This record gives sequence, structure tokens and C-alpha cells, in this order.
Amino acid sequence: MADTPNQEQKNDGGGVPVVLLPILMPIAIVGRRAIGVFDHTGDVFYLLTDTTKWFFRGLFSRRYRLGKSAIVSQIVRVGVESIFIVSLVSAAVGLILALQLSPPLDDFGQRDKVANIISVAVLRELGPLIGAIVLTGFAGASIAAEIGTMVVSEEIEALEASALNPIRFLVVPRLLASTVSMTCLGVISSFCAIVAAMLISITMLGIPYETYMDNMLTQAKQVDFWTGVAKGGVFGTLIGIIACANGLRVTGGAAGVGRATTYTVVECVVAIVVADLVFTAIFFALGLF
Repeated sequence: MADTPNQEQKNDGGGVPVVLLPILMPIAIVGRRAIGVFDHTGDVFYLLTDTTKWFFRGLFSRRYRLGKSAIVSQIVRVGVESIFIVSLVSAAVGLILALQLSPPLDDFGQRDKVANIISVAVLRELGPLIGAIVLTGFAGASIAAEIGTMVVSEEIEALEASALNPIRFLVVPRLLASTVSMTCLGVISSFCAIVAAMLISITMLGIPYETYMDNMLTQAKQVDFWTGVAKGGVFGTLIGIIACANGLRVTGGAAGVGRATTYTVVECVVAIVVADLVFTAIFFALGLF
């Protein structure tokens, strides 16, 4: 009868008292999520290294040639077809910035400094960031769905049965296309935002063209442009590799394809913002601003 007071603290079969389960449950959930994140990050990194290996093999070995037609077709589908929507969104953001910055600057009699702020903000941050987010929804989800459908329909297994490496034939062209396209789209996005802001500043805000151009060229430097270009290339690589990794992990038929596209958009946006933060911290530490 000595065990009577402790009979209420029954075990769950694994040595953990039942009373502790509600306390340990959140820790277990967080732990499982953390393990899942690290596992998925490892998969993406491994896929990136494997893709890089196949790229250099195709670049320097005649035995493993890169499919130029496949790369060009992916660049057209990923990059060229998204130029309009990226330009539209970037121009709208440029207009919004000019109109929003004008009233606060008017309080200090510095309305013409709109050009200084917008040129630096767009070249360093907003141009590549807007282009990357738009490209994520436009092409990233499409890549994940396309490869995921191939997995569900067993086309990947058919490639492997024919002694064709799916990373070489599927991932390499899409990763190259997203990287090259995003590098160019970042420049296009910055250009459209700056031009739109300039037009609205000249026509509605009453800033003379010569003043706007002088302020913009005085404030913006080449380093601002090249940091934006570097960010665009990295953002494109992140979009391509995350989309391909999620596509190759698809299980569960059509529902799995839907989950892959959703995860791709969310993960790409998070990865892009975190990468942008890392870039900004590095550039700030190096004194490039």
C-alpha cells in the first residue's frame, strides 16, 4: 500500500509521468519542427552541391555537356515571361515611394531629396527584393509543381532507369535559368522603379528634371548598383534550388504537389529576406554604404 499516493502519477509506457506530458508537448513540437528545418536545409544544401558538381562537369567535360536548348528555354520561361509583371510591380512601388516621401520631406523643405532616397533604396534593396518576391510566385512555384508532377507520374524514375541523372537534366537548367534571370530582373526592377519615381516627381511633385538627376547621380554610387546585382544573383539561386528541392521531395500525389508549391513560396520568401539581411550586415561591416 506504500505505492498508493503515487498511483495517480501513471506512466505513459515510456517512463514519463502523465502529468508531465502537457508540459513536454510544446518542447516536443518545437524539437520536431527544428529537426525538420535542419533536415530540409541539409537536403537543399546537398542538392546545391550536387548541382554545382554537374554544372562544372558539363562546363569542362565533353562527356557531360550542358543542354543549351534546355537552359535557353528555361530562361525564356522563367525570366523573359516575367519581365512585364516585375516591371509593373516595381514601377508601382516607385510611384508609391515618391508620393509617400514627399509630405515628410516638405516639412523640412527638402522635397527634391526624394531622388536621393529612392535611388539608393531601390538600387541596394528594393529592386532585387521586389524582383525576387515576384519571381518566387511567378516561376518558383511553377518549377516546384513541374518537377513534383514528374515525381508523381514516375518520370524521374524513368530517367534514372534510362541512366539519365535527373539533377543534370532537370535541376541544372532550372537553377541556371533562375540565377541568370533574377540577376537581370533585379536590374530591370530597379530601372523601372527609378524611372517611375522620376516621372511622378517631375509631373506631380514639381521637381525639375535637372535637379532630380543631379541629386540621384550625386547620391547613388556604382557600389550601390553592384550590390544590388550580387543580391539578385543570390536570390535567383535560392529560388531555383529551393523550388527544385521541394519538387523532388513530393509525395502523396496531387496533394503533395500542392504542398510543395506552397512550401516553395513560403521558404523562398523567408530565405530571400534572411539573405538580404545577411548581405546588408556584411556590406555595413565592410563600410560599403
